[in-house]
Amino acid sequence: MSNFEASDATAVIVISSHVVRGSVGNRAAVFALETLGHPVWAVPTVVLPWHPGHGPAKRIIPEEQQFDDLIADLERAPWLGEVGAVLTGYLGQASQAKSIARLVEAVKAKNPRARYLCDPVIGDEKGLYVPEATAIAIRDHLMPLADIGTPNRFELAWLTGVPLEDNKTIMEAALETGPATMLVTSAIPMMSGSTGNLLLTPTLAMMAEHRQVNGPTNGLGDLTAALFLARTLAGLSQEKILQGTTAAVFEIIARAAKRGADELMLEADASSLSTPMAMVQIRRLMHPTRGLRA
Repeated sequence: MSNFEASDATAVIVISSHVVRGSVGNRAAVFALETLGHPVWAVPTVVLPWHPGHGPAKRIIPEEQQFDDLIADLERAPWLGEVGAVLTGYLGQASQAKSIARLVEAVKAKNPRARYLCDPVIGDEKGLYVPEATAIAIRDHLMPLADIGTPNRFELAWLTGVPLEDNKTIMEAALETGPATMLVTSAIPMMSGSTGNLLLTPTLAMMAEHRQVNGPTNGLGDLTAALFLARTLAGLSQEKILQGTTAAVFEIIARAAKRGADELMLEADASSLSTPMAMVQIRRLMHPTRGLRA
């Protein structure tokens, strides 16, 4: 391990839900990252037979001490220097957040260039679908550590306590949330019949839009987070990261919808992860701090 360079740290720790059937949580993120060349350490926060959107089912949540012990082992793993990023998504219970925060700090201590992407999987337009204690734990323990956040608009509204009814307020809320880079999905589209991803950094505001597709939506956020992270680790420009991520997700959901599938079909559409052909509309927006710097 002594000759291992930080620049070679391409492994990603992915901490999220595991489903037996489907392409959500770790199943989506791990496949995408491995397809794009990243070794993955996959940590399940909960195990389910299928996505809850398909109907109720039993879930297996690791006992609090067992989960913490697993994380503690990873903290002392002799291969921790291989890790260049951590991605977190759905948590099985609130207590997992503090353990995960400790691991993120251990990874960054070993490799200061490591990135942490927090996908705060807590809710949608219908409200929270995790216990409030879990949402609070993500907000208080994980988002402050993140370099990148990928909430949907409804999650960002809950995290900030601000109703987000236009892109100006979305951008202002994103700036206040913590992570320097924020990708807000389900942003307000400028074209009718479309949906948008809004990217905000301290100096850049950009929107990527594509037409709305009526297809399987489970796993889209997990896939978006993984693709955004992979393209970030590849050192692409912010515009190329946003364009490539949005195009890939749009293409994959459109192909699944055309087949009549009830889940994303990543195994059939792996080429779309790396080289999507779909066109998306990219727009630069007025950065909310521009007037303040004038």
